[in-house]
Amino acid sequence: MASLQARKGRLRQRYEDQLRLVAGCIPYKFEKNDENKNCKMEKKVLVLMISTPNRDDLVFPKGGWEDDETVSEAACREALEEAGVRGLLDENPLGEWEFRSKSRMNSCNSKEGGCRGYMFALEVTEELESWPEQANYKRIWVSNNHFLWRKHSNLVGMIG
Repeated sequence: MASLQARKGRLRQRYEDQLRLVAGCIPYKFEKNDENKNCKMEKKVLVLMISTPNRDDLVFPKGGWEDDETVSEAACREALEEAGVRGLLDENPLGEWEFRSKSRMNSCNSKEGGCRGYMFALEVTEELESWPEQANYKRIWVSNNHFLWRKHSNLVGMIG
């Protein structure tokens, strides 16, 4: 198998209305639970999040949408580079949101660091043993119960 390499830099980065365009995904998989009282097998949803350098929170894989790829291709590339997973990407984004890059939060320039993101659901079919940015990002599978106590603003923070 050929060595995978992550894309670096912003030379091919897409911008629209002075906002950097980013794409990402919410990777998930189903885990079978034991039979319940009615003798039915239940599926538990696990969501993949990644740790990031210089931050204590977990995020979903996302990054710049480049000019030689579709938004779907960018989302799949980011999942592969940052989380080391491949899968089936829903064709329609879960949503679009505008945010300020965490690395530019303290900038006085109101336009600097602005992003427009597109997130997709990705059903994971393959987890790679090694991936391009493995040294920087660690995979963490969490149950959907992990999200129940979080407020909406915290979930948006995980995406951004």
